[in-house]
Amino acid sequence: MLSRCHMDASVRQRISSPCGCRMSLLERFINSQLFSFSLLVCLLPTMSDLEAPLRPKRKKGIVDFLVQFRWILVVFVVLPISVTIYFLIYLGDVKSDMKSYKKRQKEHDENVKKVVKRLKERNPSKDGLVCTARKPWIAVGMRNVDYKRARHFEVDLSAFRNILDIDKDRMIAKVEPLVNMGQISRATCPMNLSLAVVAELDDLTVGGLINGYGIEGSSHIYGLFSDTVVAYEIVLADGQVVRATKDNEYKDIFYAIPWSQGTLGLLVSAEIKLIPIKEYMKLTYKPVVSNLREIAQAYADSFAPRDGDQDNQAKVPDFVEGMIYTSTEAVFMTGRYASKEEAKKKGNVINSVGWWFKPWFYQHAATALKRGEFTEYIPTREYYHRHTRSLYWEGKLILPFGDQFWFRFLFGWMMPPKVSLLKATQGEAIRNYYHQNHVIQDMLVPLYKVGDALEWQHHEMEVYPLWLCPHRLYKLPYKTMVYPEPGFEHHRRQGDTSYAQMYTDVGVYYAPGPILRGEVFDGAEAVRKMEQWLIENDGFQPQYAVSELSEKNFWRMFDADLYEKCRKKYKAVGTFMSVYYKSKKGRKTEKEVQEAEQAQLEPAYAEVDQPID
Repeated sequence: MLSRCHMDASVRQRISSPCGCRMSLLERFINSQLFSFSLLVCLLPTMSDLEAPLRPKRKKGIVDFLVQFRWILVVFVVLPISVTIYFLIYLGDVKSDMKSYKKRQKEHDENVKKVVKRLKERNPSKDGLVCTARKPWIAVGMRNVDYKRARHFEVDLSAFRNILDIDKDRMIAKVEPLVNMGQISRATCPMNLSLAVVAELDDLTVGGLINGYGIEGSSHIYGLFSDTVVAYEIVLADGQVVRATKDNEYKDIFYAIPWSQGTLGLLVSAEIKLIPIKEYMKLTYKPVVSNLREIAQAYADSFAPRDGDQDNQAKVPDFVEGMIYTSTEAVFMTGRYASKEEAKKKGNVINSVGWWFKPWFYQHAATALKRGEFTEYIPTREYYHRHTRSLYWEGKLILPFGDQFWFRFLFGWMMPPKVSLLKATQGEAIRNYYHQNHVIQDMLVPLYKVGDALEWQHHEMEVYPLWLCPHRLYKLPYKTMVYPEPGFEHHRRQGDTSYAQMYTDVGVYYAPGPILRGEVFDGAEAVRKMEQWLIENDGFQPQYAVSELSEKNFWRMFDADLYEKCRKKYKAVGTFMSVYYKSKKGRKTEKEVQEAEQAQLEPAYAEVDQPID
């Protein structure tokens, strides 16, 4: 490179210096082009590493056509059925609300007995591993429940969808696992109470958020959804019903349940922390136009004081959320609870984002890039579920015209289509298409590495918009499946405290840039690279999404120690499949099921049979 640049300097000298001989127009043109080319050669190595690689054009097939016009099926089939299901679920919730807490608890106890009876009917030598009876396509997550396509022993938990108690004195809500976020917020918000962490989408259930992964804009204060749970009621493999808390004899399984995907026992109820709230959310939208590194720093500054005073309520907002629209444009939102009296003061703007005809929230937030920073008041429950109608921004791909005013006004009340119905109607070909040409992933990374994650994502996937949401990762008495970096408390980086490290969920949900440009994109390979990057950077990947992890890499990302000890101690081995096996991509054959059962049984019993010194 040095020799080429020296050569370029000599070329510049010959062009610019006086010359005794006359140069022809052709010679001057050639020299000028050589000069331009030489400058380009010199500049190439200094171009930003953020430039996405050039890719060849992708050949389109019949599946592309089916995906392009899938909106016809969604509008005329999925949406009408979704509305009907939503209405029936609502009627069920109303019927449940009419019962006293005492009656609901009595029905709950009877249903638990049925589960215990069903478990005891299983013959380990003949029946498969235990699974719930829920159909594979009903799950909200994008990970396909392929393990249910092979032999398994079903236990029906469909009756566990009631709020059992709202205890205002203890500030605890006792709920069954199929209670969803829309149901619980509808019950608590009129009391000016709320779960400490309310996931954005109405359909997300308590069981899924505990056994899997749950986060919200308040997680920078309270941690993940599972961190707000006070007690679990669990049916173990042998039919024993236990109540696990952080300080009783079952404290080990209490800490092991989160992220276990229901592979330690059957969750039948949970007691969850409530907090006092107010009627409105005072939300401030702040635009940032810069490079990804500076966007990441602005995001951290929006909720994490640089002086380290992270527990100071005056300095830390109640809610935080970020949306990055391009590699140079982002909007960060910070919210604080506000009373009805404050919101209705003269001059304040109230925006009821929950109305069906309102612009989709992510598009409304993007207006800050043109109008500048602004503040408004949103009814609290409507704010909680702000992304429900548009499924963040996935709705734009499902219904390309769904954000248009005419559609929102005429049909917006039918939104969103149920994710379960979208999965049930997509077929094998479209399902594989989405795995290859679409990304729905979350990258959980330490706050100080968000800039690295944003640049990596831009280079490898180029998905926009991106969602940013911070959360605490606590230092616990046990090392759980997900855990903070060793020694984080000694560094005291921005956002960290002595008892928790600040992480961030970088939500990557949309079609990658190469796909939108008609270029080749290998979705499976991109996910593999992302998983490897997360392992190398102390990050985690929630397992609701499609995973390409091998078993070895799965346990490099997550810690197995407490989980495996609890599986053996509580006899889950040979009854429930392992969390890796449950998360593993692809269909499971009868032979694989048997081999997996045997592989789990032999090491466990071999260890038990070891002679004691």
